[in-house]
Amino acid sequence: VQLQASGGGLVQAGGSLRLSCAASGRTFSTYDMGWFRQAPGKEREFVAGIRRGAGSTDYADSVKGRFTVSRDNAKNTVYLQMNSLKPEDTAVYYCAAASGPTFFLPRMNPTYWGQGTLVTVSS
Repeated sequence: VQLQASGGGLVQAGGSLRLSCAASGRTFSTYDMGWFRQAPGKEREFVAGIRRGAGSTDYADSVKGRFTVSRDNAKNTVYLQMNSLKPEDTAVYYCAAASGPTFFLPRMNPTYWGQGTLVTVSS
């Protein structure tokens, strides 16, 4: 599976962006999908995830109520809608796919990673 993330950019605090991650292959629906981010000087962290099948979701506490993850299996694409953005959301955002079972999405162990897209939120 190859993952291609897009949609990053520069936005003012309080603004919105929607990230997209397009996956190659016919097995997209069989993967749990996640979004992670890495800010300068910090470790990569889980942001949001969505399971295969029923599509249940989970979020990092820092983005709950502001971000929404969704997927369109017909388009092999996962999305991250980001609202009420804050300067601390500035990071490179990565999408990821996990083929194994994920019992707790924030601890998902991705099999594949996308290349990352930069989100910069100005104050």
